[in-house]
Amino acid sequence: MLTRCAVAFAGCIVLSTAALAAPRTMRLDYYHSGNEKQELFSLDRVVIEPLEWPGNVQKTVDRTNLGKYFFELRDAQGTILYSRGFASIYGEWETTDEAKTMNRTFHESVRFPAPDGQVKLTIRKRDPANAFQDLWTTDVDPKSIFVDDATPPAAGALIAFEKNGAPADKVDVLLLGDGYTGAERGKFERDARRMIDILFATSPFKEHRRDFNVWGLVPAAAQSGISRPSTGIHRASPIGATYDAFGSERYVLTFNNRALREIAAFAPYEFIEILTNSRTYGGGGIFNLYSTVAADSAQAPYVFVHEFAHHFAALADEYYTSPVAYGPAPAHKIEPWEPNVTALLDPGTLKWRDLVEAGTPLPTPWQKQAYERTSRAYQERRAKIRAEHRPEEEMEALFREAHDAEQALFAAERYKGTVGAFEGANYEATGYYRPEIDCIMFTRSPVFCAVCRRGIENIIRLYTP
Repeated sequence: MLTRCAVAFAGCIVLSTAALAAPRTMRLDYYHSGNEKQELFSLDRVVIEPLEWPGNVQKTVDRTNLGKYFFELRDAQGTILYSRGFASIYGEWETTDEAKTMNRTFHESVRFPAPDGQVKLTIRKRDPANAFQDLWTTDVDPKSIFVDDATPPAAGALIAFEKNGAPADKVDVLLLGDGYTGAERGKFERDARRMIDILFATSPFKEHRRDFNVWGLVPAAAQSGISRPSTGIHRASPIGATYDAFGSERYVLTFNNRALREIAAFAPYEFIEILTNSRTYGGGGIFNLYSTVAADSAQAPYVFVHEFAHHFAALADEYYTSPVAYGPAPAHKIEPWEPNVTALLDPGTLKWRDLVEAGTPLPTPWQKQAYERTSRAYQERRAKIRAEHRPEEEMEALFREAHDAEQALFAAERYKGTVGAFEGANYEATGYYRPEIDCIMFTRSPVFCAVCRRGIENIIRLYTP
């Protein structure tokens, strides 16, 4: 006789391995407020979601050391019941110029297996030296009369796109459609299946396909499409996805966390990808929150995989010539927590040193100046297309042209296909380094570098037996 539960969670009982019980899913919603210099948290509510916990309760403690933030649940004896690293919209916003001049509040959530008794939930954040420090602690009593177990309105039938086993034994991915009317449900299903095929045609997801379940939900929208404020388009879509997040025309996020969570609660999930019913190039991805993609964009195959990698495996952007909403990195560099970029403060302790072949120089030379001249010329043309509101076909043609030029340049590189430390990454031309000449996290390449592949596989192992 065995128990699936390594720690005390509500609903966990000792059973045979053929029929192991799972706890319910608990969610704590809170408000995250502040500015560039001040950060505050306040409790919104504690809820019990409709479904049981989808995760593997024998793998409750996160030792990956990923995320700008980290939360953990401890019982009265101080035992860690559950922990996960994560990033947040607030954590991105606080690096923008807006955070220097005003306060804002964002709604956020953490989810965990419902505990049997009272616990302490602590949220931590990395300090300037990259060490986690406590920011906020609150008590959670599962027996409190204020724990809300009401079932919100369902968003429609759950679609099992791909089921390879019980949720507790698989990585569960939820595809959420936003901006699809009731009559467009079939289009969402076609869009979703196309994205699924793209993801599992890409290594290492390809080799681990049977480790995943993929689910789908598509709440009916009153109007087709999502908001794009820079062109005067506003839509009250069910999930609230919108272009122009933080003033970046291509950045797609939803700031309606409560709507997102109440809709997603009807699926077993650990990871969410929002498919928007739109063609304009765009997307976004935040570690352990969600990722987004404009499903009808010609670049959707690249964007879907690239943004999902942010969300799923905490992979950093390796590009640095495209404009972003964030301010420049501090002059004093510390080693990034993301697995695929480095400040190379000590080449001898490079975090992917075991993948570097003997004789490869660190830093690793490449045609950096030639690439930057070409890339910045394309960025100017890209900005002009958007400023003049020219047809999306022109943007798509520019992306294809830029991709071909980049691949021709990289083909002549001496260290192409070699792991090293190539300067230019993390939105910075100098001071940060990426593992290989090219990768999905750098350009519109269809291939992850070796370091990114390893990072993805590490997360797969965290959620599977």
